[in-house]
Parts: sequence; C-alpha cells; structure tokens
Amino acid sequence: MTVETMIEDSRWGRIGLEPLAEKAAAAVLTRLGLKPARFEISLLGCSDSRIAELNADFRGKPKATNVLSWPSEERGAERAGAMPQLPEATGPMAQELGDIAIAYETCMAEAEAGALRAEAHVLHLLVHAVLHLLGFDHETEADAGLMEGLETEILGKLGVADPYSGAQ
Repeated sequence: MTVETMIEDSRWGRIGLEPLAEKAAAAVLTRLGLKPARFEISLLGCSDSRIAELNADFRGKPKATNVLSWPSEERGAERAGAMPQLPEATGPMAQELGDIAIAYETCMAEAEAGALRAEAHVLHLLVHAVLHLLGFDHETEADAGLMEGLETEILGKLGVADPYSGAQ
C-alpha cells in the first residue's frame, strides 16, 4: 500500500499520521480482499483553516470538518445496503483510489471530547475515509449499517474499540 502523504500542519508529526494512514488503508483493503500493494492513496495532513477552504470549494460548506475524501472514480453501490463495485487493479502501476484530507484541530478536539486516544480516533477517521474512496457511504440507513459494520470490524482488528458503541 502506498499512501503518499503531504503534511501541511507539522503537529501531525506528534502522532505519526503517515504510519497510521498506511495501517488503516492496508487493513481496509485486506479486509475487502484487495491487495494493498496494488493501490495508492494521496493524503493531506492539514489544519482546520485549510480543510475549511477545501470544504467550501468542493462541498459549498465553508467550515472545518474532520476528514474529506475524493474518490478517483465513482464506485457506489447500485442499491442501498449493497457492496459497491470494488476496483480491480490491472496493469503494472498501482491504481489511484483517491485523495483524503484530515484536519488536525478538529480531530484532536473530537478525540478529547470523546475521551479517545488521538491515534485511535485518527485511525477511525482514516478507515472511514478509505471506505469512502472505495464507494461506501452512509446516506441511507442500510448503507450506514454496512459501512459502520466494516469500520467496527476493521478497527477491532487494529485494537480500536467500536466507535459506534458509545463506550470508548
């Protein structure tokens, strides 16, 4: 798995964003039966002000958020609650899955508010974002159930408690 990481906010160095991203991406791809070495993701570790700009530009929401993702292509499921069309890596080059941006201040504030380890919360957000790159979403109850179930399973294998149980 290749996660090409660009750190704009040096505070991300405190928790090791790049290895956390590699770990999260490899865990998601492996769980879904994909070979991590065949795929690539671009990651931006930024500040709230930067992610607010991106959120305004791409979603029309001029405010900070924890994480944003931009899939390289549409992979959504044909019906609610169904698995999306997963990519097939062909050819000699790794297939680009898309881009992720993650904001330091919002992530750390959420971790503190939820009494969570920062690394565990960031792993959750990165697993969530990688699933979005693969076509998963939470627009309907059925889609949310599928996505949250995968997140919980993957995070459990990474030693992170179920983020949806309310008991962290």
